[in-house]
Amino acid sequence: MTPTAPQDTASKDDALARAAFFDRDGVLIVDTGYLSEPKDIVWVDGAQRALARLAACGYRLFVVTNQSGVARGYFEEAAVERVHAAMQAALPADARIDEFAYCPHHPDGSVAAYATACDCRKPAPGMLNRLIARHRIDRASSFLIGDRASDLAAATGAGIAGFLFPGGDLDGFVARLLAGT
Repeated sequence: MTPTAPQDTASKDDALARAAFFDRDGVLIVDTGYLSEPKDIVWVDGAQRALARLAACGYRLFVVTNQSGVARGYFEEAAVERVHAAMQAALPADARIDEFAYCPHHPDGSVAAYATACDCRKPAPGMLNRLIARHRIDRASSFLIGDRASDLAAATGAGIAGFLFPGGDLDGFVARLLAGT
C-alpha cells in the first residue's frame, strides 16, 4: 500500500486528516534499551528530515511507543515525558510531533499500578485508536512505521497500513514509501 491523499468530504470542517504514526525506539531514535535520560537520545539517520518531509506533504505526525520500563520500575512516567519533551525541542519547527502516546504497562511489571494487560500496549491498537479518534484521522490515508511485528499488528488492528523499517536512513525509507516504490 502506498500512502494516499485524504478523500474529499462535504466541507473543510468535516475533513479527516491523514497521519503518519511512528514507533519511537528503533525508528525515530536509536533503541538503547529503556531510555530514560534525554541526554541519551540519538536520532536515527534521516529521522528529522523524514518528519519534515511528511509534514510538508500534509501528514499529521504521531509517536506511539511501549514504555514497559515504567511497569518494571526502571523509571517513572515523568522520565518518559522528559524524553519526549527533549525530542520535540530538538525538532525543527517544520517537523514537530503532534502528539506522543505511550503505554507504561506490562503484565509482568513489578510496579502494581502498571502491572496489567491493557489495550494500549502494542500489538493492541488502543494507542492508535485513541489518537485516530481524538485527532479525526482518516485511516485509509494514514500509516505506521515500526521496527517490530508488534508495531505492524497494532497498525492492522487499528485499520491502517503498517510498514516495517529495516534500519538505515529513515528519510530515504519514507521517500520510497511516498513514491510507491
